[in-house]
Amino acid sequence: MSKNQLQQLPSVSEVLLEVSLDNRHHNNYITKIINSEIFRYRVEAKAGKLKLKRSQIVDAIKNEISRLAEPSMKNIINGTGVVLHTGFGRAPLSKKIIANAAKRLEGYVNLEFNLDSGKRGERLDHINELLSAICGSEASLMVNNNAAAVLIALNTFAEGKGVIVSRGQEVEIGGSFRIPDVVRKSYCNLVEVGTTNRTHLKDYEKAITKNTGAILWAHTSNYVVRGFTKEVSLTELASLAKKKRISLVADLGSGALVDMVKMGLPSEKLVADVVKAGADVITFSGDKLLGGPQSGLIVGKKKYVNTIHNNPLYRTYRCDKWTIALMEETLRTYRSDQKVSGDNLSLKLLTTSRKTLMKRGATILKGLSKKMINDLGVSLVESVVEAGSGSLPVETIPSAALQFKPKSMSVSKLAKAFRTGNIPVVGFTKGNTFTIDLKAVLPNQIKKLIQAIQEV
Repeated sequence: MSKNQLQQLPSVSEVLLEVSLDNRHHNNYITKIINSEIFRYRVEAKAGKLKLKRSQIVDAIKNEISRLAEPSMKNIINGTGVVLHTGFGRAPLSKKIIANAAKRLEGYVNLEFNLDSGKRGERLDHINELLSAICGSEASLMVNNNAAAVLIALNTFAEGKGVIVSRGQEVEIGGSFRIPDVVRKSYCNLVEVGTTNRTHLKDYEKAITKNTGAILWAHTSNYVVRGFTKEVSLTELASLAKKKRISLVADLGSGALVDMVKMGLPSEKLVADVVKAGADVITFSGDKLLGGPQSGLIVGKKKYVNTIHNNPLYRTYRCDKWTIALMEETLRTYRSDQKVSGDNLSLKLLTTSRKTLMKRGATILKGLSKKMINDLGVSLVESVVEAGSGSLPVETIPSAALQFKPKSMSVSKLAKAFRTGNIPVVGFTKGNTFTIDLKAVLPNQIKKLIQAIQEV
């Protein structure tokens, strides 16, 4: 039986002859797809489970080639409620910010060229003054992510030396970003002080030796230790570091540039406040609460930031013209320590009220037929969400959501239908309910969401 089924398999050249010459793939890639598909059908044939005829197999392979001709990265509707979703690229960027950057990046740009002097310039001059002014720092620097920012700062000031870290701050922030690992990869020696819940100034003082290069203060941005606790303030650590002539590096993580409480959000330590506290170098993410592209920002005292800039590692971590242009546009959305333009999509979504979201939910329901609402078991409910990516972790943010309890299909099948539709929608399942939270759904995606539900 399997021998007869193997005879149904077409050759690579046979399929190639059937593939349209007007395709969007490299020839080598097309051949690879065909080989992969034929191999899959061969496994089925050997097991006697091949159900397609030769012509049907050829058509199926052609369809797969057509499917893979579409770009892999797609615009999706984020129904998880998590605004800063790592899997979705963290901070979403508005169409206006992208368009403004794209206008200036067509062809050639003055990335490292000073138009006034006609000589070579510095790529970070495009954002340095603006970023430093917003943060109240003497200087600033940008690398490709916050892990790189921490690593290059520690390597600059403490290579081959000790880095003192409180045991209560040895955090892990997603994936493989662990403070102890980053310290070691910076070619520094980890010196642990205090306990998980209590660290005193004297613990730091006793740990300082002639071989100490830096003190690392890490903001526990994705968890909180409550109860019998003690943490040394940044002001105290800054004073100690200055007295002992060692560097104080503060890893702030989320990087809030405006007062979150005044924007109706949970409290988060401000970058400007950490600068005022006296830290020599502060690092934070550009694609979290700041609302920009993936990057790691370094601000602080000029002599320390310039020293990092001169580290040979900087060239391996520096950002390209797209990241710099998008960051410049994002920084221009900040008007004061309390006011941000609506073009900053991350903060716009985070601060959208539950009342507004309930209205949008009602609009969606109006766009669906009664039969559809009944068959899918759709209801509009109040919900709560987290910002995501370790930002604002302690308190939840009010939101609204659409819940689905379908009658004719399983919840998992419904979730997959949403993900794989013409308009990909990603929500979440819990028990026998599929949920699309509206917190991270862009205002201009409401009509698309109605369409996606109708198609499902």
